[in-house]
Amino acid sequence: MSASVTQLAQYTKAERDEITGGAIDPSRVAATGLKWLDKEVHFGVRQQGRLVAHAGSVQVPISVGSVRLRVAGIGGVIVTPGLRGQGLARRVVTAAMDHARGLGVELGMLFCWPDLIPLYERMGWQALPHDVQVQQPEGPVRMPLRAMWAPLVDGAEWPTGQVRLLSLPM
Repeated sequence: MSASVTQLAQYTKAERDEITGGAIDPSRVAATGLKWLDKEVHFGVRQQGRLVAHAGSVQVPISVGSVRLRVAGIGGVIVTPGLRGQGLARRVVTAAMDHARGLGVELGMLFCWPDLIPLYERMGWQALPHDVQVQQPEGPVRMPLRAMWAPLVDGAEWPTGQVRLLSLPM
């Protein structure tokens, strides 16, 4: 029986540890040295009462060339290691995208390591062709992870130009 995706009231380190078994850096981002933005809305899947998958979303401002807009920043995507490959990431990411779509957001954006690009491409995400600048306390820096985008509404297109996230990365 497949458990449904629910919006979580909170997502703390304890919930993350429930998914990862207490892994120290499950997203492999500690080595980047970046500060990250907390997500505002969280989605999860529970199986037999245990949280086994999560994705979060937060609206963030970006500039692409001379265009400024808000996008749904998707992040914190994690699935219990023994349950990967069963579509759980797709389910929580889709829930986060649907939520953003309901708020009138037209584009989604996420950052991932190159080895995860095929996973997100299967979900309809597309890699941006250029590096992205993200805000940090000391100023803008180049994001070492790959940026990807997805349309949240029919006909939505990513603008052309240099991309700058005008907040901490999500």
